[in-house]
Amino acid sequence: MSNNVAQIFGSKVFNLPTMKERLPKETYKSLVKTINDGTKLDISVAEVVAHAMKDWAIENGCTHYTHWFQPMTGLTAEKHDSFIQPTDDRTVIMEFSGKELVMGEPDASSFPSGGLRATFEARGYTAWDPTSFAFIKDNSLYIPTSFVSYSGEVLDKKTPLLRSEAAIDKAAKKVLALFGKHPKRVVAYVGPEQEYFLVDKKLRNKRKDLLLTGRTLFGAKPAKGQEMDDHYFGQIKERVANFMKEVDEELWKLGVFAKTKHNEVAPAQHEIAPVFSTTNISTDHNQLTMEILKKVADHHGLYCLLHEKPYEGINGSGKHNNWSIGTSDGELLLRPGKKPEENVQFLLFLAAVIKAIDDYADILRASVATAGNDHRLGANEAPPAIISMYLGDQLAAVVDRLKKHKDVKSATGDLIETGVDSLPDIERDTTDRNRTSPFAFTGNRFEFRAPGSRQSIAGINIVINTIVAETLTEIADELEGSKNIQKDAFELAVKIFSEHDRIIFNGNGYSDEWIEEAERRGLYNLKTTPDALPHFVAQKSIDLFTKQGVFTEVEVKTRGEIMMEDYNNTVHFEMLTMLEMAKQEILPACLKYTNFVAEDYSSKKALGIDAPKELERVKKLTELTEELMTKIDALDAATDIPDVDAYAVGMYYKETVLPAMDTLRETADTLETMVSKEFWPFPTYTDLLYLV
Repeated sequence: MSNNVAQIFGSKVFNLPTMKERLPKETYKSLVKTINDGTKLDISVAEVVAHAMKDWAIENGCTHYTHWFQPMTGLTAEKHDSFIQPTDDRTVIMEFSGKELVMGEPDASSFPSGGLRATFEARGYTAWDPTSFAFIKDNSLYIPTSFVSYSGEVLDKKTPLLRSEAAIDKAAKKVLALFGKHPKRVVAYVGPEQEYFLVDKKLRNKRKDLLLTGRTLFGAKPAKGQEMDDHYFGQIKERVANFMKEVDEELWKLGVFAKTKHNEVAPAQHEIAPVFSTTNISTDHNQLTMEILKKVADHHGLYCLLHEKPYEGINGSGKHNNWSIGTSDGELLLRPGKKPEENVQFLLFLAAVIKAIDDYADILRASVATAGNDHRLGANEAPPAIISMYLGDQLAAVVDRLKKHKDVKSATGDLIETGVDSLPDIERDTTDRNRTSPFAFTGNRFEFRAPGSRQSIAGINIVINTIVAETLTEIADELEGSKNIQKDAFELAVKIFSEHDRIIFNGNGYSDEWIEEAERRGLYNLKTTPDALPHFVAQKSIDLFTKQGVFTEVEVKTRGEIMMEDYNNTVHFEMLTMLEMAKQEILPACLKYTNFVAEDYSSKKALGIDAPKELERVKKLTELTEELMTKIDALDAATDIPDVDAYAVGMYYKETVLPAMDTLRETADTLETMVSKEFWPFPTYTDLLYLV
């Protein structure tokens, strides 16, 4: 591997420099216009691009190409076709046409559709997304595409994301036009921080729960957890450092802007973060990042856990979605400037975001609703399920004084004196980083901290883009025809601050007082997926998405159905896996160990040796093992799932199955602390967290 990062970066990507080198000048200009301005690409241009792309791919060892798409599984999908075409003399040539580049035809019947498609209606289409560069992986040319059904309904996450980008572009340009600005495009940007755990692969393979569900369904708390705070930003172990090095190199080759890496709070937990890019490209890159993390981990005898809560009592993993908007000519629309109270345009865009989060907090909460994330949100490691916004002291003070029609004096970043002459003083930022806030302003962007680590960021940003597009549209309509835009826009921003200040909270989101305060404010506290997802398919949501042209009514309803079915299936698989482990592994181990201790006691008693503590231990083990069997039977009974709609089934899992799983785990974890390690059937938390 070359040490010259600039040399390897993008070496496996058909990017702009490669296009410029290989395409005719006019073809290149036409393609760049499509990429930058979103104009439709002519099929004749596609023919030229396809030929050049094929030659480049073959020169780099490719024999196949695939239309790479993102179905509603949250993962990626690919069907590989070779470049070979038979000739009359029964040999082959390597060909790739513009039609093959632009459109593919995978089987659509086996992907989630929420009832949109019958199994026998198999045809689906993939369409090339030229705004996201093709790349090479595993000797195949990967072409990012959208995925739609034969009848035109959207079956993927990319297409509605692109629609949401178009919606925010249109709405933001309407607002900017009021200020006399006419950029070619307004773009939403994202930088997703990706948290993950590493575990030794051999140990992982010995645990059925990690193999089948991605999280531990049993496990007593280790003697040492994260209490010492010694892992966060700590020295990276050599094995992990070698893994991270290879991850960086593989991502850089694929044009992914991998920037930051460090140890996270929990043992064996880590983070990787990229430089900002457009929401579309960031989504593609984050999907690649998750794939590369898993693939490279395997090279090092490790397994990468992306579950939101792989270990009970240990911090879970999120995916902090840093979101902002800006123009194609480089103006960030959420940059306050030195005097934000005088920056009317900024205040108006800030007001639009505040209104969006307040008006559509329930839909935003639904966008991060998954079975895994339910275990993480509100667990003193992630923000609570209550959606609120943090503005920081400076902006909060500005907004508060503007609401009260008082003069505002901007705070500037003062200096933090270190007290050591040889060290430089540090300029204090005007905003802190509130780790307990779901939606926090951090300088020129908002950090949405509620998404789970396994989630595709597409669905999250579809919602953020759409709700902000909606409020910007409302603002533009209200200000249309204004004779004094600075005055009218300022007054409208202040009005919005006053009407939506309930969503702003700068305090401790983990406190019990905040839960009570949020209820008084009338904010949603949708603690679980079954609580949240009905809001996604409510009429308010349908009206929002259809108005902004992001989803049709049918697409909203089917997506809600898919998300609910995913929750139900996840909990169902966990329930069955738990029963299997309890019946086939834990119960036999407890019976065997109890018998071992009982026989030892009987031997001593036969020799006239009194061993009351050992007798007490036999009784306790017997009692807990009986309790374990009772709770296994209770969970077994809960497997009789009612034949009702997906949302009602979700409530059954929440109210009946999960409590039964929790109580079974409690007894099993207590037994783990009593049973000898040589009898316990699988690796413990100490093994999993520290033998990496």
